[in-house]
Amino acid sequence: MTRNDHIKGSEESIQKNLLCFSHLRWDFVFQRPQHLLTRFSQDVNVFFLEEPFFDADDASYLEVDQKSPTLLVIRPHVRHGLSTEELNKAMVGLLNNFLAHEDLQEWMFWYYTPMALSFSAHLKPATVIFDCMDELSAFDFAPKELVDLEGKLLRISDVVFTGGRSLYEAKKHQHGNIYSFPSSIDKQHFATSRSIKTEPEDQAGITGVKLGFFGVIDERFDLELIDYLAAQKPEWQIILIGPVVKIDPSTLPKHPNIHYLGQKSYQELPGYLSGWDLALIPFKLNESTRFISPTKTPEYLAAGVPVVSTPIRDVINPYGLQGLVKIAASKEEFLLAAETTLSEHQSADWLAEVDLFLADKSWDHTYSQMKKKIALLQTQDKLLAS
Repeated sequence: MTRNDHIKGSEESIQKNLLCFSHLRWDFVFQRPQHLLTRFSQDVNVFFLEEPFFDADDASYLEVDQKSPTLLVIRPHVRHGLSTEELNKAMVGLLNNFLAHEDLQEWMFWYYTPMALSFSAHLKPATVIFDCMDELSAFDFAPKELVDLEGKLLRISDVVFTGGRSLYEAKKHQHGNIYSFPSSIDKQHFATSRSIKTEPEDQAGITGVKLGFFGVIDERFDLELIDYLAAQKPEWQIILIGPVVKIDPSTLPKHPNIHYLGQKSYQELPGYLSGWDLALIPFKLNESTRFISPTKTPEYLAAGVPVVSTPIRDVINPYGLQGLVKIAASKEEFLLAAETTLSEHQSADWLAEVDLFLADKSWDHTYSQMKKKIALLQTQDKLLAS
């Protein structure tokens, strides 16, 4: 049986193979790329190419991790100490070998990182897609070539998706076929939190009012805000779930009521949410958060947990404007908003408004709409060729 025998064949108007170039690892935090590409693998073969590991003893090679019959994670392994030119040459060789016997007119290239153009720009697939989920050039340690390569990617892309409204507003003048697809939600998964009665063991032993956050703890995370909340309210228990990345762990605030529980699987998150009285979006306001659209916002809400956030633009609109999330600009305002929300408890009216807002939002819907945009491209290409 070939890999194509596993494809449903329900959508024949898009190419049958999708190669994704990602700056995120598949087994890292389960987020937008995993949600979307898992769904694309229902209709096409998906190959998720990660950034390289620098651990090869000699020759570079590709490791293949088959997640399903139509979803493969590809991990390059190269020697340590390669120069940028040597690395790109190694990646060109690996990619050329991987696609050596393939008809690229049956392939879509899906980019999350413009840096991948350094070794893939010479290849000409049928369709180029840029899912611009973040303004990567604003992140700490961003490569200096990133801005130029993103400009090139925007020029060669057939269609561009953005991860939020503010990112769309910033990019819309740079491409003629660009669409906003904000962070979505797997409602059923997170709604199970409402009926879970037993918390995970490492959280169950923490007693008291629980305020929680899950996600990557990096340069976007406001450590001073968390430190302030913990110091002002020692009776509150602050639960922080997720990996610590790009910041020195020794800089993390240390209080008896701050609990770092580490990274958890996507499947485990509803269990932790079930024990929270309040969910937090404690992001700084800086260049790295200017265009973010936190996926955790609708996930928290689907779990039925009230939310307080710093004034992230894509949280203010729509969640803050619709009264679903409280927005607080300063540490003092954040503390007051948290106190107010906890004293109000969870009302049936608020939960009904949340459910109404989320009713037409899902990763399935986002995937379906993206697929239609891609299918339209192929239809237009056929018309032009006829």
